[in-house]
Amino acid sequence: MRVYLDDERNTPEGWTRVYWPDEAVSLLNSGAVVEISLDHDLGDDERGTGYDVILWIEEAVALRGLNPPIIFIHSANSSARQKMEAGIAAIQRMVIERKVS
Repeated sequence: MRVYLDDERNTPEGWTRVYWPDEAVSLLNSGAVVEISLDHDLGDDERGTGYDVILWIEEAVALRGLNPPIIFIHSANSSARQKMEAGIAAIQRMVIERKVS
């Protein structure tokens, strides 16, 4: 499954659309997600952002051994994108360390 988290953009063909982080996390928990593309700003920061999904994946990799999906960021928010990319880099480091040890 390919998951597309966004509140405004059109969903690319072949992707499953979700609007909120909890919906994305629910699908990630299913184990069926192979790719996920995240927007940061979803219209209600109290309900969550794309960065919250990155944090959830990072925690799941660290604590539960999740094999993370391929992660893309399609946010136009440049500072949030940098923060999200740093989270992805941390996830990738954990996966590599797990394979080495």
